[in-house]
Amino acid sequence: MPTLDFVLARTPLVAFLTIFICFFVIYIRRKPNASRNHGVESPSPYPGKEAKQSRFGYPPVTPLPSFNWETTEPLVFRPFKPKFHLTMAITHLDLSDLIPMDKTYLSRLSLREKLLAEHPDVVRGVNIHTQNPTKNEKIREALCEWYAYVMGTYLPERYPTMFRLVDHLGTGNVKSEKMRKMMIESLVTGLKAPVDPEDLMRFCPTNIEDEDDTARTKTQLLYLLDTLGSWIDEDFLILLPSPVPPPSFEDHSSESDPELKSQYHLEAYTTYYPAGFDTRKKLSLSLSAIHAPLPGYKQKLSKSMDRFFERLEVGKAVVRVNWSIMPKGTGLFAAFGGLHNHSPNAERGNEKVEKLHPESFDGEDTFLRCERQTLHRLPNSKALLFAFHTYTYPLKDVKEEGLGEELAIAIDGLKEGSVPEIHEYKNGPYWGEAVKAFLRS
Repeated sequence: MPTLDFVLARTPLVAFLTIFICFFVIYIRRKPNASRNHGVESPSPYPGKEAKQSRFGYPPVTPLPSFNWETTEPLVFRPFKPKFHLTMAITHLDLSDLIPMDKTYLSRLSLREKLLAEHPDVVRGVNIHTQNPTKNEKIREALCEWYAYVMGTYLPERYPTMFRLVDHLGTGNVKSEKMRKMMIESLVTGLKAPVDPEDLMRFCPTNIEDEDDTARTKTQLLYLLDTLGSWIDEDFLILLPSPVPPPSFEDHSSESDPELKSQYHLEAYTTYYPAGFDTRKKLSLSLSAIHAPLPGYKQKLSKSMDRFFERLEVGKAVVRVNWSIMPKGTGLFAAFGGLHNHSPNAERGNEKVEKLHPESFDGEDTFLRCERQTLHRLPNSKALLFAFHTYTYPLKDVKEEGLGEELAIAIDGLKEGSVPEIHEYKNGPYWGEAVKAFLRS
């Protein structure tokens, strides 16, 4: 009987096929399992550096293994300048610093829960396109990508003392092949949620069986937004590009930008702490239309902002900080006025904004309000993610730091910079004199 060596020697084709099959089996066993959604892989949550760099298209997250959120003070910003000039004023941001945490985390989550119950149509929204399902898919892709990264990677890797990944049985023994059943557990609240957005949306508690595709998509994406909004104290807006429409006959050539190929429009958001505007009225608007109430934006920033948004590269992130004065009676949720004068009446809800008088103003319940704003591009969907974290500082703290005179000068500087109208836009005529007198007293 001929030996195996004899057969292989006499039949080169058999030898070739045998070797090919062996290599193919090895390749299949070593190939990582790819998620069927969102262009993300499904590695172990504790991979080596090489694996971490490729996950979700983001750079590796720098962990904070000893982070104690309960003793961490909020970041402190004092961004006011002697004269206000309307510029982008951006600096580079390390993506590991994308979502800050501090001792206000739990109380802020409680406030978010309350605001969601009271103002569900205001604090989050999705721009569903009834005539363009392709656009809806792009919105879904972007939201799912952001959710998967935040819940499956960023939170458990950046803050391991606050969040951890567990398998669907809750044993903590996570294996790569269980990625679609993996859960994130909050060690702060005890809550758990799937890290895969498709799993989350299948758990959507409302009965959506009888809804059409458009309504079902909206219900599921709102549920995804609600979940994110209950895990991170960060407001965010998803912007997607649309082709620049051809100039109309009435357009002036000096106002158009021939190099601009696309304009970004707001397609989804969670904003629990809007600074004097109702975000649902901004949904679907372009960047320039969103900023239309801002004095000087069209003349000084519109073109540069459109270009910057179009050209921002994956892996790059920027940060800026603004400031305003938050008078008594205006809370973190300021969707209906109180911070910025968007109308001649300067209304706060149904009440007129009352002018503060120096002789009766004691600085109580009045705050310096700052937004730490970040911008980066999602690696797979290429959507832009604009996020902001709102900080408030009692006015008396600024005074006690010895910065009272600097802030008082900056208040006058609102009228002396490149856009003097910004003083009225920030409601300066209502609180300016009283706040300055307090800071200098």
